[in-house]
Amino acid sequence: MAVQQAEQLDTDIPLRLDRLPWSTWHVRAMAALGITWLLDGLEGGVGGALSGALKQRDTLGFTDAQLGLSSTFYLAGTVAGALLFGYLADRYGRRKLFLWTLALYVCATTATACSWNLLTFTLCRTLTGAGIGGEYAAVTSAVDELIPARVRGTADMIINSTFWIGVMLGSMVAVGFLSPHLFGLRLGWRLSFFAGLPIALVVLYLRRHLPESPRWLLTHGDPREAEMVTREIEATVAGQHGPLPRVSGSVQVTRGSGDILRNALRLFTGRHRGRAILCLGLMIAQSFFYNSVFFSSTLVLLRFYGVSAAHAGYLFLPIAFTNFLGPALLSRLFDSVGRRVLISANFCLTGITFFLASWQFYAGRLSTVSQVAWWAVAFFFAASAAGSAYLTTSELFPQQVRATAIAFFYAAGTLFGGVLGPAIFGLLLNHGTRAPLFYGYAASSAVMVVAGVSQAIWGVSAERKPLEDV
Repeated sequence: MAVQQAEQLDTDIPLRLDRLPWSTWHVRAMAALGITWLLDGLEGGVGGALSGALKQRDTLGFTDAQLGLSSTFYLAGTVAGALLFGYLADRYGRRKLFLWTLALYVCATTATACSWNLLTFTLCRTLTGAGIGGEYAAVTSAVDELIPARVRGTADMIINSTFWIGVMLGSMVAVGFLSPHLFGLRLGWRLSFFAGLPIALVVLYLRRHLPESPRWLLTHGDPREAEMVTREIEATVAGQHGPLPRVSGSVQVTRGSGDILRNALRLFTGRHRGRAILCLGLMIAQSFFYNSVFFSSTLVLLRFYGVSAAHAGYLFLPIAFTNFLGPALLSRLFDSVGRRVLISANFCLTGITFFLASWQFYAGRLSTVSQVAWWAVAFFFAASAAGSAYLTTSELFPQQVRATAIAFFYAAGTLFGGVLGPAIFGLLLNHGTRAPLFYGYAASSAVMVVAGVSQAIWGVSAERKPLEDV
């Protein structure tokens, strides 16, 4: 790849974007881009609710091993999609990629509904995962580059919380469609995979009217086009709020980034090494925690509390709700109290609360309701911790490699947590007693506390600062 000559450019465009009052333009942009998290949750909710149905002869007749294989390939697809589309988003622009990734999701999830055997189903799920993974990298970078600095944390956390709305929506849609009073197994599982299609098509239309990120245009494209896009955004916002305040001063950006992959690898060897290690730790900690606990929680309810398989899913609705409620209620504090304090507090409170719940589980002091209630409290903080890990990875690295960095840390966390967590807890569950699970839960709690303490020591106070100053 040819290396571009780096050029320093003084511009006031980032300051003008950050001084804009919150407007309907920002709401539309946030809704059109942030739908990624809801769609990912929708896929997870549908997939989880359909796992039993897909084993029936009236559907695809999968075995447990085949279901696990398709889930593994979906996971691999999200990782591959994030890495590929993250690199492409840095090279060719946010707008092109967030159109293509959503289009890939629409086509793949529609094709999943038409699959007829393990090969076609797994292929479609892999492509669906690739679309979702690509969305995380391309969209997260675009959101942070368009949202004013003073509310960037609030917007990101609210967007992240919609994942759990998608989980609840997907579960309810799948359960409803599978009902014999509606479509039944034979047709219901196929229609469930269409659940996200109407939403995605509307959002795909909305995204066609979103501009390229002016920040990306400054560093990778044409500064004159960045100026035109910024003026169009300003005109739209001024139409709602009236004349905008003038901006004094400028920031310096580097135009011409060289080799994107080489620059991304230098994050671990150059001046950003400390930040890179911190982000990697935060992403791995939250991913390991989530995948470990959610992998084992249903089996815990079945084995130790005698909950039937038919009712276990309903018990996760309050947990999903608190996963949504936590980031939604705490989001404003990430911009007022600040990143370092809030991120550290949420990681540590998650670990402490979950350890207390695990200790009482080990001692046999919890009923089904109190066990679920303790989990719900722990995940109130865990959801904010997970969302803040994504927020951190999107803020702390240079414009030239932002999407690539997001993709790398997302992929690392997903691989580590999605593979190692369930593998470890699968072995612990095989013992059939509470003690091994308690030790595993204690380890998960400790991982979250260590990540929280690390954030308190080495975290960056990025609240209300332009991305160029972070």
